[in-house]
Amino acid sequence: AMDAARFDRLLRVPQDISIVGFDDVAAAERPPYRLTTVRQPVEDMARTVVRLLLERIADPGLPPVVTTMPGTLIVRASARIAAD
Repeated sequence: AMDAARFDRLLRVPQDISIVGFDDVAAAERPPYRLTTVRQPVEDMARTVVRLLLERIADPGLPPVVTTMPGTLIVRASARIAAD
C-alpha cells in the first residue's frame, strides 16, 4: 500500500497520506517503511475466543456476545498526527 501511494499516485507518506496497519508485525518497524500500526492483544483474544467457543458448545442457546479489547497505537514514520 505504501509503495502504491508513493509511486503510483505520487503521494508523500506521511505528508499527503497516512498509512496504518494492524498486528504490529516485526517487518512494520523496519526501514524504509516504519509502518504505524495497531498492536492487538492477540494472546488475550485467542484465550477469549476459545473460552467463548467452549461455552457455546456446552450451551448452544447462549445469546451472542460482543467483546472489545484495547489495542495500542504504535506511531511510526508512516503516519502523522493531525493538528487540532
